[in-house]
Amino acid sequence: MRRLLPILLAALTACAGPSSLGTEKGGLVPLRLDEEALSSAYTPRRMALLVGISEFDDPHWRGLRYPAKDATDLAAAMLDPARGRFDQVRVLTRPEETTRAAILAALRELRKQAHRPDDVVVVYFSAHGTLARDATGELRRFLVTRDASYRAIAQTALSMDMLKAEFDALSSRRRLLVLASCHSGNGKSLLPKELEKELSGVKSGFYARPLEESSRASMVFAACDWGETAREDEGLRNDIYTHFLVEGLGGGADRNTDGAVTATEAHDYARRRTFAFTEGRQRPSAEILEVGADPVVLSGTIARTGRPELFSYNPRLDGFTLKVDGEARTELPGGAAVVPGKRTVELTKGDAVLMRRDVEVSAGERLPLEQLLSEAFPRRSLSLLGGMFTFADARSRAELLPLAPEVAVSLRLEDRPLRDFGLLFDVGFSTGRRALQLQPGDEVPFRYTTFSAGVALPYLWRWERLTLFAGPRVAALYLGRSFDVETFPGGQRFFTVSPGVVGGMVVRVGERLELMTQAQLMLTYVVVDGEGQAVGFTGGWAGVGYRF
Repeated sequence: MRRLLPILLAALTACAGPSSLGTEKGGLVPLRLDEEALSSAYTPRRMALLVGISEFDDPHWRGLRYPAKDATDLAAAMLDPARGRFDQVRVLTRPEETTRAAILAALRELRKQAHRPDDVVVVYFSAHGTLARDATGELRRFLVTRDASYRAIAQTALSMDMLKAEFDALSSRRRLLVLASCHSGNGKSLLPKELEKELSGVKSGFYARPLEESSRASMVFAACDWGETAREDEGLRNDIYTHFLVEGLGGGADRNTDGAVTATEAHDYARRRTFAFTEGRQRPSAEILEVGADPVVLSGTIARTGRPELFSYNPRLDGFTLKVDGEARTELPGGAAVVPGKRTVELTKGDAVLMRRDVEVSAGERLPLEQLLSEAFPRRSLSLLGGMFTFADARSRAELLPLAPEVAVSLRLEDRPLRDFGLLFDVGFSTGRRALQLQPGDEVPFRYTTFSAGVALPYLWRWERLTLFAGPRVAALYLGRSFDVETFPGGQRFFTVSPGVVGGMVVRVGERLELMTQAQLMLTYVVVDGEGQAVGFTGGWAGVGYRF
């Protein structure tokens, strides 16, 4: 200890050092901070990684004319102080920058730099797309990098699964992935001959949707729909979709006139013009999984409160026309800005009207059409049902109660407490006369009353007018019996609370009416004549419901 004491004293003296306050040892040293630098350090940044791949090592991949120009043109718009005002834009177009390894390294570097949730991050690819089977034989989409081998696509090209995994790893909640490529075998796409021959015999179902799992990214924009061709144009000297995307950043895409062009505004502008320019042969698509206030501003600044917007990017509404006050405004997916106030909103397809509602919209409001649709169709239902109640095992049916008719009332609340879940409340009642079969030919008549009350949390599977549901249920059961013979005077009472499961089906037959079936299986424990036993009881109901 004596040896340590001088060392400790020396260390303490060194730590204290000369005091900036003169006579006060260990006084606090004032720290001067640059407020502007501190504010800048916490300001959300705007970053982009733009990749244009025009040339390829393998001669089987034909060269493309404009991917490098696509990337540099978009970069110019993003760096323009009057438009994008991005802080950092990295463009990869040179051969050494467009290999699979170099692109993955750039994505991982971007992940390190864009580490704040409110950073705006854009990743853009203009390149060939192709299809190939992976090691498990599954058909996957790939972006053709400069070093991709035509004979070993799965091993050398950049798979969409890998790209989206890297993109999903970004910390930012304001992220956008733009793919100016296609996988149809035409335009900016090539397929191996053997795969092209194989797919030539596949009917249109193959081209319905992408094959890889859906990304969790905020927004993914594609220059064309699945199975269509992404095209370059000699007159535009760009990829067609990219040309109109850059054009929209000049301010023409600002549909709500708030001074800023958001990602969805830019995409809708480019989508409509690409569709018109190609005479309907190329339809850009969007996958938007975090819909809300659309925080991805690509150009300009929000200078004023914008006009209200109605929009939808839900694939279930693709092809429907949005009408406002009887005027067709846009074909979904997409959106339209409207005048504030009370508006009549319709979703139509041909002569069929899916929804018509009067809504009050205010300046700056962004209203998803799915919300209006869910409000237009009632999510509550009250059903009157009839069916049977019974115990699951033969012993309980013989000693407690045989199969008995039952009436029930069921209340179903959809999308409560979570989307695609429901709350199901039901009560059932039965009364009548039955007889116990103690011995052959020896019957003991009795009067019974049953009452049950249950609550369930089922998951809902919905297709058009059909809904299936299944989930856990908890129910209380009361069973009372009274005997009118001398050998069994008085009565018996049973009460139990039991866990179990419920399942059923609902078919809508009108705007308000529906047909419903419900079945449940419960497990409980009762004491009969002093002996405890585990029993199961079940019931099945069917009837008519009213949605409100």
